[in-house]
Amino acid sequence: MQMKFGIALPAKPRGLQKKQINQWMGCSNFIWNAKCDEQKYLYTFAKKYLPIGTHTPVDQTYAQYKNKELTPWLYDCPSQILRNSATNWYNTYRNFMKGQCGVPKRKKKSDSGSVLLTRELFRFDLCADGVIRLFIGTPTNNIGYLSIKNYKNYKEPNSIRLKKKYGKYSVSFSYDDIISGENIITQEEHLDYLKNYTYAELDQMTIGIDRGVAIPIQAGDSLFDFTYEQKKKKIAKEKYIKRCQRRLSKQQKGSTRRQDTKRKISKSFDKIANIRKDFCHKSSRKIVDDENTKVIILEDLRTNRMTRAPKPKKDENTGKWLKNNRSSKAQLNKSILDKNWHRFETFIIYKAQRKGKAHFKISAHHTSQECADCGHTHPNNRKSQMIFCCESCGHTDNADRNAARVIKKRAINLILNSGTELSKRGVLLDSGRGAVHKTRGSKANRARSEESSKEKVQAFAA
Repeated sequence: MQMKFGIALPAKPRGLQKKQINQWMGCSNFIWNAKCDEQKYLYTFAKKYLPIGTHTPVDQTYAQYKNKELTPWLYDCPSQILRNSATNWYNTYRNFMKGQCGVPKRKKKSDSGSVLLTRELFRFDLCADGVIRLFIGTPTNNIGYLSIKNYKNYKEPNSIRLKKKYGKYSVSFSYDDIISGENIITQEEHLDYLKNYTYAELDQMTIGIDRGVAIPIQAGDSLFDFTYEQKKKKIAKEKYIKRCQRRLSKQQKGSTRRQDTKRKISKSFDKIANIRKDFCHKSSRKIVDDENTKVIILEDLRTNRMTRAPKPKKDENTGKWLKNNRSSKAQLNKSILDKNWHRFETFIIYKAQRKGKAHFKISAHHTSQECADCGHTHPNNRKSQMIFCCESCGHTDNADRNAARVIKKRAINLILNSGTELSKRGVLLDSGRGAVHKTRGSKANRARSEESSKEKVQAFAA
Protein backbone atom coordinates (compact mmCIF):
# COMPACT_ATOMS: atom_id res chain seq x y z
CA MET A 1 0.00 0.00 0.00
CA GLN A 2 1.53 3.31 -1.13
CA MET A 3 1.00 6.48 0.85
CA LYS A 4 1.17 9.90 -0.78
CA PHE A 5 2.54 12.88 1.08
CA GLY A 6 2.09 16.50 -0.02
CA ILE A 7 4.37 19.45 0.56
CA ALA A 8 4.38 23.16 -0.31
CA LEU A 9 7.70 25.01 -0.57
CA PRO A 10 7.74 28.82 -0.40
CA ALA A 11 9.27 30.35 -3.54
CA LYS A 12 10.72 33.78 -4.22
CA PRO A 13 10.99 34.58 -7.94
CA ARG A 14 13.27 37.48 -8.78
CA GLY A 15 13.25 40.14 -11.48
CA LEU A 16 11.78 38.95 -14.75
CA GLN A 17 10.91 35.55 -13.28
CA LYS A 18 7.65 36.93 -11.84
CA LYS A 19 6.63 38.37 -15.19
CA GLN A 20 7.34 35.15 -17.06
CA ILE A 21 5.56 32.98 -14.48
CA ASN A 22 2.49 35.24 -14.63
CA GLN A 23 2.53 34.97 -18.45
CA TRP A 24 2.62 31.18 -18.24
CA MET A 25 -0.32 31.19 -15.83
CA GLY A 26 -2.25 33.46 -18.19
CA CYS A 27 -1.58 31.20 -21.18
CA SER A 28 -2.68 28.16 -19.17
CA ASN A 29 -5.94 29.89 -18.18
CA PHE A 30 -6.47 30.99 -21.80
CA ILE A 31 -6.38 27.38 -23.04
CA TRP A 32 -8.72 26.27 -20.23
CA ASN A 33 -11.26 29.02 -21.01
CA ALA A 34 -11.00 28.34 -24.74
CA LYS A 35 -11.84 24.66 -24.20
CA CYS A 36 -14.81 25.68 -22.02
CA ASP A 37 -16.12 28.08 -24.66
CA GLU A 38 -15.61 25.55 -27.45
CA GLN A 39 -17.50 22.83 -25.63
CA LYS A 40 -20.35 25.20 -24.77
CA TYR A 41 -20.65 26.27 -28.42
CA LEU A 42 -20.58 22.70 -29.75
CA TYR A 43 -23.11 21.53 -27.17
CA THR A 44 -25.51 24.38 -28.06
CA PHE A 45 -25.09 23.71 -31.77
CA ALA A 46 -25.72 19.95 -31.40
CA LYS A 47 -28.76 20.55 -29.22
CA LYS A 48 -30.31 22.90 -31.78
CA TYR A 49 -29.38 21.44 -35.16
CA LEU A 50 -28.25 17.82 -34.78
CA PRO A 51 -30.44 14.73 -34.19
CA ILE A 52 -31.34 13.70 -30.67
CA GLY A 53 -28.67 11.55 -29.06
CA THR A 54 -25.79 13.09 -31.02
CA HIS A 55 -22.91 13.98 -28.72
CA THR A 56 -20.25 16.58 -29.40
CA PRO A 57 -16.62 15.41 -29.58
CA VAL A 58 -14.57 15.84 -26.42
CA ASP A 59 -10.81 15.90 -26.91
CA GLN A 60 -7.67 17.49 -25.50
CA THR A 61 -6.37 19.28 -28.59
CA TYR A 62 -5.14 22.86 -28.29
CA ALA A 63 -3.27 23.58 -31.55
CA GLN A 64 -6.32 25.30 -33.05
CA TYR A 65 -5.95 28.15 -30.56
CA LYS A 66 -2.39 29.05 -31.62
CA ASN A 67 -2.35 31.80 -34.23
CA LYS A 68 0.48 34.24 -34.89
CA GLU A 69 -1.96 37.04 -35.64
CA LEU A 70 -4.64 36.50 -32.96
CA THR A 71 -2.71 34.79 -30.15
CA PRO A 72 1.02 35.45 -30.69
CA TRP A 73 1.75 35.28 -26.96
CA LEU A 74 1.05 31.54 -26.90
CA TYR A 75 4.27 30.96 -28.89
CA ASP A 76 6.28 32.48 -26.01
CA CYS A 77 4.96 29.80 -23.62
CA PRO A 78 6.33 26.22 -23.60
CA SER A 79 3.97 23.93 -25.49
CA GLN A 80 4.02 21.45 -22.58
CA ILE A 81 2.19 23.98 -20.38
CA LEU A 82 -0.54 24.42 -23.00
CA ARG A 83 -0.81 20.65 -23.36
CA ASN A 84 -1.11 20.18 -19.58
CA SER A 85 -3.90 22.75 -19.37
CA ALA A 86 -5.87 21.05 -22.17
CA THR A 87 -5.31 17.65 -20.56
CA ASN A 88 -6.53 18.90 -17.19
CA TRP A 89 -9.69 20.24 -18.80
CA TYR A 90 -10.23 16.94 -20.61
CA ASN A 91 -9.83 14.90 -17.41
CA THR A 92 -12.15 17.24 -15.51
CA TYR A 93 -14.81 16.92 -18.20
CA ARG A 94 -14.49 13.14 -18.14
CA ASN A 95 -15.02 13.19 -14.38
CA PHE A 96 -18.06 15.42 -14.94
CA MET A 97 -19.52 12.86 -17.34
CA LYS A 98 -19.00 10.18 -14.68
CA GLY A 99 -20.83 12.30 -12.10
CA GLN A 100 -17.77 12.86 -9.92
CA CYS A 101 -17.64 16.65 -10.20
CA GLY A 102 -19.29 19.66 -11.81
CA VAL A 103 -18.89 20.88 -15.37
CA PRO A 104 -15.60 22.76 -16.02
CA LYS A 105 -16.14 26.52 -15.77
CA ARG A 106 -14.22 29.52 -17.01
CA LYS A 107 -11.52 30.91 -14.76
CA LYS A 108 -11.77 34.57 -13.87
CA LYS A 109 -8.87 36.97 -13.99
CA SER A 110 -7.48 37.47 -10.49
CA ASP A 111 -4.29 37.83 -8.49
CA SER A 112 -4.26 34.09 -7.81
CA GLY A 113 -3.32 31.37 -10.26
CA SER A 114 -1.37 28.19 -10.85
CA VAL A 115 0.39 26.30 -13.60
CA LEU A 116 1.12 22.57 -13.84
CA LEU A 117 4.69 21.61 -14.74
CA THR A 118 5.42 18.02 -15.76
CA ARG A 119 8.76 16.22 -15.59
CA GLU A 120 10.23 17.77 -18.75
CA LEU A 121 9.70 21.32 -17.41
CA PHE A 122 11.68 21.15 -14.17
CA ARG A 123 14.53 19.42 -12.38
CA PHE A 124 16.07 19.47 -8.92
CA ASP A 125 19.85 20.04 -9.03
CA LEU A 126 22.28 19.49 -6.20
CA CYS A 127 24.71 22.37 -6.57
CA ALA A 128 28.35 22.52 -5.50
CA ASP A 129 27.49 24.30 -2.22
CA GLY A 130 25.24 21.38 -1.17
CA VAL A 131 21.97 23.26 -1.73
CA ILE A 132 19.14 21.71 -3.80
CA ARG A 133 17.84 24.21 -6.36
CA LEU A 134 14.85 24.03 -8.70
CA PHE A 135 15.38 24.71 -12.42
CA ILE A 136 12.16 25.54 -14.28
CA GLY A 137 11.62 25.50 -18.03
CA THR A 138 12.99 23.83 -21.11
CA PRO A 139 16.59 24.26 -22.35
CA THR A 140 15.42 26.90 -24.85
CA ASN A 141 12.62 28.55 -22.81
CA ASN A 142 13.26 28.76 -19.08
CA ILE A 143 13.37 31.13 -16.12
CA GLY A 144 16.50 29.62 -14.61
CA TYR A 145 16.80 28.56 -11.00
CA LEU A 146 13.85 29.46 -8.78
CA SER A 147 14.69 30.30 -5.17
CA ILE A 148 12.77 27.90 -2.87
CA LYS A 149 12.92 27.14 0.84
CA ASN A 150 13.72 23.46 1.51
CA TYR A 151 12.60 23.01 5.10
CA LYS A 152 12.43 19.19 5.01
CA ASN A 153 13.57 16.19 2.97
CA TYR A 154 11.43 14.90 0.11
CA LYS A 155 11.57 12.73 -2.98
CA GLU A 156 11.56 14.13 -6.51
CA PRO A 157 8.00 14.16 -7.90
CA ASN A 158 6.78 13.54 -11.42
CA SER A 159 4.95 16.86 -11.58
CA ILE A 160 4.78 20.08 -9.60
CA ARG A 161 2.34 22.98 -9.45
CA LEU A 162 3.61 26.54 -9.28
CA LYS A 163 1.06 28.68 -7.42
CA LYS A 164 0.51 32.36 -6.81
CA LYS A 165 -1.75 33.60 -4.02
CA TYR A 166 -2.00 37.08 -2.49
CA GLY A 167 1.25 38.05 -4.23
CA LYS A 168 3.15 35.09 -2.73
CA TYR A 169 4.50 32.16 -4.74
CA SER A 170 4.90 28.51 -3.76
CA VAL A 171 5.77 25.14 -5.28
CA SER A 172 3.55 22.24 -4.25
CA PHE A 173 3.70 18.56 -5.17
CA SER A 174 3.09 15.08 -3.80
CA TYR A 175 5.41 12.11 -3.59
CA ASP A 176 5.52 8.56 -2.24
CA ASP A 177 6.21 8.74 1.47
CA ILE A 178 9.25 7.02 2.94
CA ILE A 179 7.02 5.32 5.50
CA SER A 180 5.02 3.29 3.01
CA GLY A 181 4.47 -0.31 2.08
CA GLU A 182 5.19 -2.67 4.97
CA ASN A 183 4.51 -0.16 7.78
CA ILE A 184 1.03 0.77 6.52
CA ILE A 185 -1.79 -1.37 7.96
CA THR A 186 -5.31 -1.16 6.55
CA GLN A 187 -8.29 -0.44 8.77
CA GLU A 188 -9.76 -3.88 8.08
CA GLU A 189 -6.55 -5.48 9.36
CA HIS A 190 -6.65 -3.26 12.44
CA LEU A 191 -10.25 -4.30 13.12
CA ASP A 192 -9.50 -8.03 12.81
CA TYR A 193 -6.46 -7.69 15.06
CA LEU A 194 -8.27 -5.69 17.78
CA LYS A 195 -11.02 -8.31 18.09
CA ASN A 196 -8.50 -10.51 19.94
CA TYR A 197 -8.27 -8.05 22.85
CA THR A 198 -10.50 -7.94 25.91
CA TYR A 199 -12.75 -5.05 26.87
CA ALA A 200 -10.39 -3.94 29.64
CA GLU A 201 -7.38 -3.91 27.31
CA LEU A 202 -9.24 -1.91 24.66
CA ASP A 203 -10.42 0.50 27.32
CA GLN A 204 -6.80 1.32 28.19
CA MET A 205 -5.64 1.93 24.62
CA THR A 206 -8.72 3.61 23.10
CA ILE A 207 -9.61 7.30 23.14
CA GLY A 208 -12.89 8.87 22.08
CA ILE A 209 -12.92 12.35 20.54
CA ASP A 210 -15.94 14.64 20.69
CA ARG A 211 -15.99 17.75 18.52
CA GLY A 212 -18.13 20.68 19.59
CA VAL A 213 -18.67 24.41 19.31
CA ALA A 214 -17.90 25.64 22.84
CA ILE A 215 -15.01 23.16 23.21
CA PRO A 216 -13.57 22.39 19.76
CA ILE A 217 -11.98 19.05 20.71
CA GLN A 218 -12.58 16.86 23.77
CA ALA A 219 -10.21 13.87 23.62
CA GLY A 220 -10.94 11.68 26.62
CA ASP A 221 -10.21 13.78 29.71
CA SER A 222 -8.16 16.33 27.76
CA LEU A 223 -9.64 19.29 25.94
CA PHE A 224 -8.05 21.34 23.17
CA ASP A 225 -9.00 24.92 22.43
CA PHE A 226 -7.53 27.96 20.72
CA THR A 227 -5.06 29.88 22.86
CA TYR A 228 -5.79 33.36 24.14
CA GLU A 229 -3.39 34.88 21.61
CA GLN A 230 -5.03 32.98 18.74
CA LYS A 231 -8.51 34.10 19.75
CA LYS A 232 -7.32 37.67 20.11
CA LYS A 233 -5.72 37.67 16.65
CA LYS A 234 -8.82 36.15 15.07
CA ILE A 235 -11.10 38.79 16.58
CA ALA A 236 -8.74 41.57 15.47
CA LYS A 237 -8.59 40.24 11.92
CA GLU A 238 -12.38 39.86 11.73
CA LYS A 239 -12.82 43.50 12.78
CA TYR A 240 -10.22 44.55 10.22
CA ILE A 241 -12.04 42.61 7.49
CA LYS A 242 -15.33 44.35 8.28
CA ARG A 243 -13.62 47.74 8.18
CA CYS A 244 -12.03 46.93 4.81
CA GLN A 245 -15.32 45.66 3.42
CA ARG A 246 -17.05 48.94 4.32
CA ARG A 247 -14.24 50.78 2.56
CA LEU A 248 -14.51 48.43 -0.44
CA SER A 249 -18.21 49.19 -0.92
CA LYS A 250 -17.41 52.89 -1.46
CA GLN A 251 -14.51 52.45 -3.88
CA GLN A 252 -14.80 52.49 -7.64
CA LYS A 253 -14.73 49.13 -9.40
CA GLY A 254 -11.56 48.50 -11.36
CA SER A 255 -9.52 51.09 -9.45
CA THR A 256 -6.08 50.38 -8.02
CA ARG A 257 -7.13 51.21 -4.46
CA ARG A 258 -10.02 48.78 -4.70
CA GLN A 259 -7.60 46.05 -5.78
CA ASP A 260 -5.35 46.86 -2.82
CA THR A 261 -8.30 46.66 -0.44
CA LYS A 262 -9.35 43.28 -1.89
CA ARG A 263 -5.80 42.02 -1.46
CA LYS A 264 -5.81 43.14 2.20
CA ILE A 265 -9.08 41.32 2.83
CA SER A 266 -7.72 38.16 1.19
CA LYS A 267 -4.57 38.25 3.30
CA SER A 268 -6.61 38.67 6.48
CA PHE A 269 -8.79 35.68 5.61
CA ASP A 270 -5.64 33.69 4.88
CA LYS A 271 -4.15 34.54 8.28
CA ILE A 272 -7.34 33.40 10.04
CA ALA A 273 -7.20 30.15 8.05
CA ASN A 274 -3.58 29.67 9.09
CA ILE A 275 -4.57 30.04 12.77
CA ARG A 276 -7.19 27.31 12.36
CA LYS A 277 -4.76 25.08 10.48
CA ASP A 278 -2.09 25.56 13.15
CA PHE A 279 -4.58 24.58 15.88
CA CYS A 280 -5.62 21.42 13.99
CA HIS A 281 -1.98 20.43 13.42
CA LYS A 282 -0.89 20.88 17.03
CA SER A 283 -3.93 19.25 18.64
CA SER A 284 -3.87 16.24 16.28
CA ARG A 285 -0.13 15.82 16.83
CA LYS A 286 -0.53 15.70 20.63
CA ILE A 287 -3.30 13.12 20.38
CA VAL A 288 -1.49 10.84 17.94
CA ASP A 289 1.89 11.04 19.72
CA ASP A 290 0.42 9.84 23.03
CA GLU A 291 2.10 6.50 23.79
CA ASN A 292 -0.95 5.12 25.64
CA THR A 293 -3.28 5.79 22.70
CA LYS A 294 -3.43 2.99 20.11
CA VAL A 295 -7.01 3.36 18.83
CA ILE A 296 -8.60 6.72 17.95
CA ILE A 297 -12.39 7.02 17.63
CA LEU A 298 -14.19 9.90 15.92
CA GLU A 299 -17.80 10.74 15.20
CA ASP A 300 -19.09 10.47 11.64
CA LEU A 301 -20.05 14.12 11.27
CA ARG A 302 -21.57 15.39 8.02
CA THR A 303 -20.51 19.02 8.28
CA ASN A 304 -21.99 20.00 4.92
CA ARG A 305 -25.42 18.81 6.05
CA MET A 306 -25.12 20.32 9.52
CA THR A 307 -24.36 23.78 8.11
CA ARG A 308 -27.16 24.01 5.58
CA ALA A 309 -29.36 27.10 5.63
CA PRO A 310 -32.87 26.52 7.04
CA LYS A 311 -35.66 26.18 4.53
CA PRO A 312 -38.18 29.06 4.30
CA LYS A 313 -41.51 28.52 6.03
CA LYS A 314 -44.81 29.77 4.64
CA ASP A 315 -48.19 29.96 6.34
CA GLU A 316 -50.70 27.86 4.40
CA ASN A 317 -53.65 30.04 5.38
CA THR A 318 -52.35 33.59 4.99
CA GLY A 319 -49.50 32.89 2.58
CA LYS A 320 -47.09 34.99 4.64
CA TRP A 321 -43.53 33.96 5.31
CA LEU A 322 -42.85 32.78 8.87
CA LYS A 323 -39.70 33.14 10.93
CA ASN A 324 -37.30 30.23 10.52
CA ASN A 325 -34.48 31.47 12.83
CA ARG A 326 -32.19 31.97 9.88
CA SER A 327 -29.94 34.49 11.63
CA SER A 328 -29.33 32.24 14.65
CA LYS A 329 -28.69 29.24 12.38
CA ALA A 330 -26.22 31.30 10.35
CA GLN A 331 -24.32 32.16 13.53
CA LEU A 332 -24.27 28.48 14.53
CA ASN A 333 -22.99 27.51 11.08
CA LYS A 334 -20.25 30.11 11.36
CA SER A 335 -19.19 28.73 14.74
CA ILE A 336 -19.14 25.16 13.42
CA LEU A 337 -17.06 26.04 10.36
CA ASP A 338 -14.69 28.10 12.50
CA LYS A 339 -13.60 24.95 14.38
CA ASN A 340 -12.42 23.12 11.22
CA TRP A 341 -13.83 19.73 12.21
CA HIS A 342 -13.15 18.12 8.85
CA ARG A 343 -9.55 19.35 8.62
CA PHE A 344 -8.85 18.06 12.12
CA GLU A 345 -10.26 14.66 11.10
CA THR A 346 -8.06 14.63 8.00
CA PHE A 347 -4.95 15.41 10.04
CA ILE A 348 -5.80 12.73 12.61
CA ILE A 349 -6.27 10.09 9.90
CA TYR A 350 -3.02 10.61 8.00
CA LYS A 351 -0.93 11.07 11.16
CA ALA A 352 -2.40 7.92 12.71
CA GLN A 353 -1.60 5.98 9.53
CA ARG A 354 2.01 7.14 9.65
CA LYS A 355 2.23 6.06 13.28
CA GLY A 356 0.60 2.70 12.58
CA LYS A 357 -2.37 3.42 14.87
CA ALA A 358 -5.97 2.46 14.24
CA HIS A 359 -8.67 5.08 13.66
CA PHE A 360 -12.39 4.44 13.29
CA LYS A 361 -15.61 6.44 13.17
CA ILE A 362 -18.98 5.72 14.70
CA SER A 363 -22.40 7.19 14.13
CA ALA A 364 -23.04 10.44 16.03
CA HIS A 365 -26.62 9.40 16.81
CA HIS A 366 -27.53 10.72 20.32
CA THR A 367 -23.95 10.70 21.63
CA SER A 368 -24.62 13.95 23.50
CA GLN A 369 -27.83 12.64 25.13
CA GLU A 370 -26.64 9.22 26.31
CA CYS A 371 -25.29 8.60 29.80
CA ALA A 372 -21.80 7.09 29.83
CA ASP A 373 -22.55 5.14 33.06
CA CYS A 374 -26.04 3.64 32.69
CA GLY A 375 -26.73 4.19 29.00
CA HIS A 376 -30.00 6.08 29.52
CA THR A 377 -30.71 8.30 26.51
CA HIS A 378 -32.98 11.33 26.73
CA PRO A 379 -32.79 14.98 25.60
CA ASN A 380 -33.37 16.15 29.18
CA ASN A 381 -30.03 14.64 30.22
CA ARG A 382 -28.29 17.58 28.54
CA LYS A 383 -29.15 20.28 31.04
CA SER A 384 -27.10 22.96 29.28
CA GLN A 385 -24.22 23.40 26.87
CA MET A 386 -21.67 22.32 29.48
CA ILE A 387 -23.55 20.24 32.06
CA PHE A 388 -24.77 16.66 31.64
CA CYS A 389 -26.98 15.18 34.35
CA CYS A 390 -28.58 11.77 33.85
CA GLU A 391 -32.23 11.55 34.87
CA SER A 392 -31.96 7.82 35.53
CA CYS A 393 -28.83 7.34 37.65
CA GLY A 394 -27.92 10.94 38.53
CA HIS A 395 -24.51 10.82 36.85
CA THR A 396 -23.18 14.38 36.43
CA ASP A 397 -20.26 15.36 34.24
CA ASN A 398 -19.11 17.83 31.65
CA ALA A 399 -21.27 17.29 28.56
CA ASP A 400 -18.36 17.02 26.12
CA ARG A 401 -16.38 14.68 28.38
CA ASN A 402 -19.43 12.45 28.80
CA ALA A 403 -19.90 12.37 25.01
CA ALA A 404 -16.25 11.37 24.53
CA ARG A 405 -16.77 8.46 26.96
CA VAL A 406 -19.93 7.41 25.10
CA ILE A 407 -18.06 7.44 21.78
CA LYS A 408 -15.31 5.31 23.26
CA LYS A 409 -17.74 2.79 24.82
CA ARG A 410 -19.77 2.37 21.64
CA ALA A 411 -16.64 1.81 19.56
CA ILE A 412 -15.28 -0.86 21.92
CA ASN A 413 -18.61 -2.72 21.88
CA LEU A 414 -18.63 -2.64 18.09
CA ILE A 415 -15.02 -3.79 17.80
CA LEU A 416 -15.71 -6.80 20.02
CA ASN A 417 -18.95 -7.59 18.17
CA SER A 418 -18.42 -10.39 15.64
CA GLY A 419 -20.92 -8.87 13.20
CA THR A 420 -19.27 -5.47 12.94
CA GLU A 421 -18.19 -4.31 9.50
CA LEU A 422 -16.30 -1.28 8.23
CA SER A 423 -18.01 0.99 5.71
CA LYS A 424 -16.29 2.88 2.92
CA ARG A 425 -16.22 6.00 5.10
CA GLY A 426 -14.45 4.09 7.87
CA VAL A 427 -17.56 3.87 10.06
CA LEU A 428 -18.10 0.87 12.33
CA LEU A 429 -21.49 -0.71 11.57
CA ASP A 430 -23.29 -3.69 13.08
CA SER A 431 -24.28 -5.91 10.15
CA GLY A 432 -26.06 -8.53 12.25
CA ARG A 433 -29.64 -9.68 11.67
CA GLY A 434 -32.05 -6.77 12.16
CA ALA A 435 -29.24 -4.32 12.85
CA VAL A 436 -29.77 -0.60 12.38
CA HIS A 437 -26.99 1.36 10.67
CA LYS A 438 -26.83 3.79 13.57
CA THR A 439 -24.39 2.57 16.18
CA ARG A 440 -26.11 3.03 19.50
CA GLY A 441 -24.86 1.84 22.86
CA SER A 442 -26.02 -1.57 23.97
CA LYS A 443 -27.25 -0.31 27.32
CA ALA A 444 -29.12 2.55 25.67
CA ASN A 445 -30.95 0.09 23.39
CA ARG A 446 -31.84 -2.13 26.32
CA ALA A 447 -33.12 0.80 28.37
CA ARG A 448 -35.16 2.06 25.44
CA SER A 449 -36.71 -1.37 24.83
CA GLU A 450 -37.56 -1.86 28.53
CA GLU A 451 -39.30 1.51 28.69
CA SER A 452 -41.29 0.84 25.51
CA SER A 453 -42.34 -2.63 26.77
CA LYS A 454 -43.62 -1.14 30.07
CA GLU A 455 -45.69 1.39 28.14
CA LYS A 456 -47.22 -1.38 26.05
CA VAL A 457 -48.11 -3.44 29.17
CA GLN A 458 -49.72 -0.45 30.87
CA ALA A 459 -51.71 0.43 27.75
CA PHE A 460 -52.88 -3.19 27.40
CA ALA A 461 -53.91 -3.37 31.08
CA ALA A 462 -55.86 -0.14 30.79
